[in-house]
Amino acid sequence: MYKLKVKDHFSSAHYLRNYQGACENLHGHNWMVELVVEGEKLNEIEILIDFKELKNILKEVLSELDHRLINELPYFKEKNPSSENIARFIFERVKEKLKNYPNVRVKEVTVFETEKASATYSEA
Repeated sequence: MYKLKVKDHFSSAHYLRNYQGACENLHGHNWMVELVVEGEKLNEIEILIDFKELKNILKEVLSELDHRLINELPYFKEKNPSSENIARFIFERVKEKLKNYPNVRVKEVTVFETEKASATYSEA
């Protein structure tokens, strides 16, 4: 099994609905995101996927969140924009964009609110 990892970041604001505490108020983060993909078979040039392509896919997904109030995005109209749900959002969007790469699948996405606090989403 091969695993690749890329990192990027975005800045945005959110607030947590039905939360008892400071996070129920509008606030922002400089989020760090770690994307891990995996696959068992390398392509014809013996790589899983070009790091450049993988970074571009992640950057494209993060651009949907960057400098936005996350609560206003359609995905988060009903879902609380917690770190857990943001990780899932990124996972699902990257998974969709990797459909053209049959040998590559998303393993997990980790979202860091701070360097000391993160949430990870995976399907297994």
